[in-house]
Amino acid sequence: MMIWRKLVLVVLGGACGLSAQSPNPLSTEVKWSYSTIKNNLTKLADKMPAEKYSFRPTPEVETFARRIAHIADANMNVCSGLNGERKPLGAASKTSKAELVASLKESFDYCDRVFDTLTDVTALEMVSSRLGGPFPPEPTRSRLATLYNLIRHSNEMYGYMAVYLRLNGVTPPTSAPE
Repeated sequence: MMIWRKLVLVVLGGACGLSAQSPNPLSTEVKWSYSTIKNNLTKLADKMPAEKYSFRPTPEVETFARRIAHIADANMNVCSGLNGERKPLGAASKTSKAELVASLKESFDYCDRVFDTLTDVTALEMVSSRLGGPFPPEPTRSRLATLYNLIRHSNEMYGYMAVYLRLNGVTPPTSAPE
């Protein structure tokens, strides 16, 4: 009799744990990753002094401003493409900190809508593999893979740009949490 009680408790405990899980675990996970890098990049852009936006570690490397523009334009390209439109942001033509931070935030605002409507069902939809590189040989990939690629790209850019801050005596946001 004691074994049956334990078995019932285990089954009920497992059922309670399942109901506490997100109904969309894949999309919930990718949304968390996106939110994290969005916050890190926004803080990074804010922390760099305006007069240092033209800084480049070596003559061959892009300026901090150009990196921010690249991220903003890439975000808009991928997210608008996932919505079936082409909505250029034009951040590459901007040079001031105020303009570039505004463009970065605009790109994140647009991408927020894409991530907010994502479910596990829509995450598995196949979309063009040409929405943000690197470009796989297949013509399509899942919406989830495309969004994870956007996050991967953003994390890569953050890693580069954290060095820009350090070279200018500024501690990157992830090294100086609030």
